[in-house]
Amino acid sequence: MHIPVTVIGAGLGGLTLARVLHVHGIPATVYEAESSPTVRTQGGMLDIHDDNGQLALKAAGLTAEFRGIVMEGRQATRILDPDGTVLFDKADDGMGGRPEVQRGELRQVLLDSLPAGTVRWGHKAGGARALGRGRHEVTFAGGGTVVTSLLVGADGAWSRVRPLLTTVTPEYAGTSFVETCLYDADTRHPAAAKAVGGGSMVAPAPGREIHAHRESGDTLHTYVMLAESQDWFAAIDFNDPAAAAARIAAEFDGWAPELTALITDGDTAPVLRPHHALPTGHRWDRVPGVTLIGDAAHLAAPNGEGANLAMYDGAELGRALAAHPEDIEAALTEYEHAMFPRSAAVAAEAAKEPTHEEILEFFNTPADPDTTTTTTNHGDGR
Repeated sequence: MHIPVTVIGAGLGGLTLARVLHVHGIPATVYEAESSPTVRTQGGMLDIHDDNGQLALKAAGLTAEFRGIVMEGRQATRILDPDGTVLFDKADDGMGGRPEVQRGELRQVLLDSLPAGTVRWGHKAGGARALGRGRHEVTFAGGGTVVTSLLVGADGAWSRVRPLLTTVTPEYAGTSFVETCLYDADTRHPAAAKAVGGGSMVAPAPGREIHAHRESGDTLHTYVMLAESQDWFAAIDFNDPAAAAARIAAEFDGWAPELTALITDGDTAPVLRPHHALPTGHRWDRVPGVTLIGDAAHLAAPNGEGANLAMYDGAELGRALAAHPEDIEAALTEYEHAMFPRSAAVAAEAAKEPTHEEILEFFNTPADPDTTTTTTNHGDGR
């Protein structure tokens, strides 16, 4: 006998969990704060990794559907120096293990795979409380409650379910993104489009970086990373898009114009995305009837693994529940026992990222003639 599962949050992790449960005949209901799946854009490109995200989609029986939305050519990667010099340029040869998809399209694949009514839209969790014997009650901001014997928080950084398990809350990680987009880039922003190339580009420097991805519809999605305090960003008026873009661009004074154009020529207002994180290796004692997946469980500053880990968490939790239909606690213990070290290892690995100086040293070292990676240095790169 399978106890129905209550999932809070219809992001990629929560939906993967619901899909894997459905594959195994386990009923689930997902409560989501947004009023519909199209109420907002779902972010940009995601590279889905062969060692976690793709395994989750396989467990969900959605590999073919995933392959159908892969953006061909988007695994191409470039690294530029601030003056525009191309330090590294690797074409997408179709052999990489991290194909790119649009986040919104992947979410829709998961939604389409679920029975009608699985997701209850417009249900924003306001809080949750324990009722004893593994049962919990979730209260929704718009009114109403749900009582469940198996509660899963898939509700992200500011999870309303997390306080049932721990008093630890996310703290500012010391960096933020400022996002903007350039549309019809090849015709309207040709210099920036050439700099980005066919996939992703990063121009790193100490305490600041410009990232850009080529998305569908000839769009360049820019993520400007700055290692500044929250007070520093608070002094910028993001209600004045032109002034905000100019202030952010001023931090890249002297950089190649095709790079700063990714900030100043944006067709969308710059959006601030502060990075918060839970302590690396954070864990909690087992609490009957409740657990967390994804950012709710192990929020980290952006490291390229967040969405993949959330999906893998969902798939692994679904698998554990299917393996122990008569023993919820055995399933949750098994899941958490594997999840804690897995997420901690990813966070620790991300913390080992090379410094700007190490990157420059590596890419300016003559290439080993036996390697297959393409490394170029084209002067000004323009």
